[in-house]
Amino acid sequence: MSKLGEIGHRLYTGEVSYDFIGHRRRWYIVSAILIGVSIIALAWRGLDFGIEFKGGADFKVATQVTPQTVDSMRDAIRNSGVPDLDEATVNTIGNNQVRVQTRTLDPTEEVPKVRAAIADEVGINPDQVAYSLIGASWGSQITERALIALGVFLVLVALVIGIYFRDAKMSVAALIALVHDLILTIGIYALVGFTVTPATLIGVLTILGYSLYDTVVVFDKVRENVRDIKSSTTRTYSEAANLAVNQVLVRSINTTVIGVLPVAALLFTGAFILGEGPLKDLALALFVGMVAGAYSSIFIATPILAQMKEREPDMKKLAARVRARRAKESQKERVVETTASAPVAEAELGSTSATKETEPSNAELEEAGSTVGNGAKKVGVTFKSDVRSHREGSAKRPQPQNKPRSQRKK
Repeated sequence: MSKLGEIGHRLYTGEVSYDFIGHRRRWYIVSAILIGVSIIALAWRGLDFGIEFKGGADFKVATQVTPQTVDSMRDAIRNSGVPDLDEATVNTIGNNQVRVQTRTLDPTEEVPKVRAAIADEVGINPDQVAYSLIGASWGSQITERALIALGVFLVLVALVIGIYFRDAKMSVAALIALVHDLILTIGIYALVGFTVTPATLIGVLTILGYSLYDTVVVFDKVRENVRDIKSSTTRTYSEAANLAVNQVLVRSINTTVIGVLPVAALLFTGAFILGEGPLKDLALALFVGMVAGAYSSIFIATPILAQMKEREPDMKKLAARVRARRAKESQKERVVETTASAPVAEAELGSTSATKETEPSNAELEEAGSTVGNGAKKVGVTFKSDVRSHREGSAKRPQPQNKPRSQRKK
């Protein structure tokens, strides 16, 4: 068995256990700090919405892509004579196409100028530059539908978990974990400045599903551990939930690592190799969401569930019974220890008494010496040990026989 497998076995059997539930304040503080940073990033920098949400003009042209293509095309757009194009986005699609996204342009005056600048840079006719205009109303419709989809998803999650586990508190804890993951993902987007595109929405909905899966795995083990807990005095609800977290800990780590590795490769490819495009937006949402989902299922969802359950009257009575049983066991152990140590104490006491009987005290020696030293009659001092020896010797000597007077020799 490998070392990791051995650790997993010891966690599953309860030989090794970490108190995740008992340290829930620590995890709450960490999550509060992360959420606070995310909210500050959203308020300070905001989200960089793509052209699909805020509207704009999209141009595509076929050309051979070189390392200088993006920079030269951006310079050509700035020199087109159309104002406010410094924030235009230029990216490549494959090795033979360039995509330019700008703010909303006037179709009669500004669009022809931009098309001409792109065509001159590539060396083709302006009519060969494809373009499309996206209105802001269309972007607002996408945003509205995305929010509706998110709301429907959360409602369905609450219903499904409540029906499956037959526990409304599990639904509440799972929703809190999902909202936690959602805020962290959006905050990271605002912090790093990635563009929010439809691919981002796909990634967010995907990671919410992943986070929900991980939470359901932990809750299923919690339900198994607390099935008959009301009629038992072995452990409290929090202790049973903590055991469940330890039992699925290795599985959650393995699942997260295996899922994150390919997503990290996609993120590296999209951010550092391709530079622009929907790949990095999707990969960032998946990467942040998967890590946050694994964290929230262990450190947020389960501690919140245990905290809510411990407030129920039945769970309070259970906790009282568990404490009473453990107090009785502790008292019995102390009694056994006291009984085991009693014979040793009696033996030590007996040996001390014998020593005191056979040896004269210092006070007696000083009294005898002072009597002789004052010139008085010399008095022999007989100690307890001498008296006992004298009596034993007298008992050994033959004693006179007291016969009747008639039998005595005349």
